[in-house]
Amino acid sequence: MQYKFKQTEIGMIPQDWEKVRLGDKVSLEYGKGLTEAQRENGRYPVFGSNGVVGYHNDFLIKGPGIIVGRKGTIGAISWSNNNFWPIDTTYFVKLIDDKVDLRWLYFKLTALNLSKLNMATGTPGLNRDLAYSQVIPLPPLLEQKKIAEILSTADEAIEKVDEAIEKTQRLKKGLMQELLTKGIGHKEFKETAIGRIPKKWEINSITEVGTLQYGITKTAKKVNTGIKFLRITDITDEGIKWNSVPYCELTKNELEKYELKNGDILFARIGATTGKTCFIEKAPKSVFGSYLLRMQPLKDIDTKLLYFFTQSPSYWNQVNAVKGGQLKGGLNTKLLGSIKLPTPPLFEQQKIAEILNSVDKRLELLRMRKEKLERAKKGLMDGLLTGKVRVTRLITEEDFHEKA
Repeated sequence: MQYKFKQTEIGMIPQDWEKVRLGDKVSLEYGKGLTEAQRENGRYPVFGSNGVVGYHNDFLIKGPGIIVGRKGTIGAISWSNNNFWPIDTTYFVKLIDDKVDLRWLYFKLTALNLSKLNMATGTPGLNRDLAYSQVIPLPPLLEQKKIAEILSTADEAIEKVDEAIEKTQRLKKGLMQELLTKGIGHKEFKETAIGRIPKKWEINSITEVGTLQYGITKTAKKVNTGIKFLRITDITDEGIKWNSVPYCELTKNELEKYELKNGDILFARIGATTGKTCFIEKAPKSVFGSYLLRMQPLKDIDTKLLYFFTQSPSYWNQVNAVKGGQLKGGLNTKLLGSIKLPTPPLFEQQKIAEILNSVDKRLELLRMRKEKLERAKKGLMDGLLTGKVRVTRLITEEDFHEKA
């Protein structure tokens, strides 16, 4: 079917859509403050400027509803299916036109990027007048509802993947606690400085099983030099996003000295992420920056197992102890090298690492799936909310997964 479009001040929109001012369709109402004690327990969600911040026994607004960040995370959009309490750092949305579907409006507000509509003076906050002045395309009510159902289906698919990620993370945490303290098939145990471990295991410091090396100081460059320059800020909870890592220029000797190799473990040695680690595997040609320390094995140690150990409470308790709670102090080779770790026989190290690695691979696949679903949703939003894609039928969750 061919659809007709018309030219407007906000671009081409479908012929049967309206061009409306946001302030003519909605009112942004102030939330009401609650103390932290008041939002600790209860049955109704309390929303702040960036999502749920607690629960309360009473609700202020009958759900479903939209919450907009007023101060703090300016313009952040949240949705509540149930009755809720928006606090005083937020606005909640009140419809003043029954030809607007609330769920459709949630997706439209999300796409508007209200964070740029800041107060010109005084305390930073969302400028309501600027928000009201936004001109948006408005589909007929029935089409709004269909768009909202499609995008809600996309959200549900993403939520299911999120649930699978959380479940897998809980599984990994339980397995780590079991395998890193009890091992596989042991019946005799001993008490040590880092807790109870199998009797046949040893306790080693990091410097007893590996060498530690400071990274190189270089200037990051956007131009492709063929050598990636990994910095402390490039390491995330999901690993390294190599596509966004910058480059640097090096001499041949510098590359030989600092080039990353499979099996390397990198430690953040300063700042808020002090002690955080990453495992190098299938990396492009790259070196590591001066705020990182590299550990390479000296003797029979499976570095993947050591990497898993650096995610355990035993490791973090020691990191926090040696740095004395001082973020600026960070870690040096002496402090990091003094950290103790349980050392099973090599064959058992490899078996434990294999089990935990299989869970990590599952997490990696789930995160990749989530990224694909989020890209698919973004494509749907871009098309459906502008009229470039028209609703011909409602899609199912299976359709959405196929599209992703």
